[in-house]
Amino acid sequence: MNEFNFSVPQNIIVGRGSMAKLPEVAKKMGGKHAFIISGPHLKKMGLVEKAAESLRAEGILVDDFTDIEGNPSVTTVEAATEAFQASGADFIVAFGGGSPMDVAKAVGVVAKYGGSITEYEGAHKVPGKIIPLVALPTTAGTGSEVTAFSVITDHSRDYKLTVFSYELLPAYAILDADLITTAPASVAAACGIDAFIHAEEAYISTAASPFSDAMAEKAMELIGENIRRFVANRTDVEAAEAMMVGSLFAGIAFSFARLGNVHAMSHPVSAFFDVPHGVANAVLLPVVAEYNALADHGRYYKIYNYISEIPAYEDEFEPMMLVDAIRSLCKAIGIPANLTEAINQAGKTGSISRETIEEKIEAMAADAMKSGNIAVNPRSSRQCDIEMLYRKAL
Repeated sequence: MNEFNFSVPQNIIVGRGSMAKLPEVAKKMGGKHAFIISGPHLKKMGLVEKAAESLRAEGILVDDFTDIEGNPSVTTVEAATEAFQASGADFIVAFGGGSPMDVAKAVGVVAKYGGSITEYEGAHKVPGKIIPLVALPTTAGTGSEVTAFSVITDHSRDYKLTVFSYELLPAYAILDADLITTAPASVAAACGIDAFIHAEEAYISTAASPFSDAMAEKAMELIGENIRRFVANRTDVEAAEAMMVGSLFAGIAFSFARLGNVHAMSHPVSAFFDVPHGVANAVLLPVVAEYNALADHGRYYKIYNYISEIPAYEDEFEPMMLVDAIRSLCKAIGIPANLTEAINQAGKTGSISRETIEEKIEAMAADAMKSGNIAVNPRSSRQCDIEMLYRKAL
């Protein structure tokens, strides 16, 4: 057993309608002026204003920044930080999916300590507590409300940089299932499978511990039982709540056990081709699962029974059954069949040929190898292995 330690120093509120507790949480933090960081979709839906009104009703000033793209950039962090500092706000509300939360964490660092977010890339470079932060997730997938990571795209390098520090953890996380019942099926699918992969990679990581295993197993159980149901009907609140809690547990699991080759490889795909993070993970998962099967020591059987619609007995199970079950799940929820299809669905400039994508594989693999997740993948990997996996995923 690996030596391990853990602390979960956050205050987490789960329940329908719990967004109404935002003013109460703000007051517990001593906040008098909120800065809401969100996306344009939630702004258009009126949800940002709804959150702002609840705060103003309790005498709390509010400003917001909602110009956040998927796969947010260093430039966006700079713009949001400037707006935060100009507002005079004393705490941040991260409202949305992984992108607003990544930006909110980055703003919390740069607004407090200065410089560029690029200066904090890597592990434990944040010198202390950041601007107080409350997280309200509107997707069941990233787990960002309970993770110590901020992932930001540096377009100057076509690279997704990661800031890792437990100082990034939001002081409060409020999980209100009513906030995810309007998600499109495609978003529910991409986010849901991303949450499952967080748990799956944490579970087979060489850095796993009994604590992270407990979180990962419960996450996979909740997600496996509910992802098809939630994608089919996002207004199924019971399924929505299960997905949110599953995503939460998965986020805690990988905060302590890290991830693996899937996430190491998906970040360059998003950086080079702007593929949504969850989709990039999903199309890479079966290929990486097949590669990692050689290192399995009984965990694939457990994972299989969490997601398969057809249970298996241990004496009849083979690791490739999990690979097939993953492909079946991804197909059922509408994930693209391969990497080429995913890149072209995300493309904004017309069709991209497989040959053009292949030209980027060496550079993407080099970037993937910079990820600390490669080191804890259950099967050791060289750059040539990562290049091979990208080609198989095409």
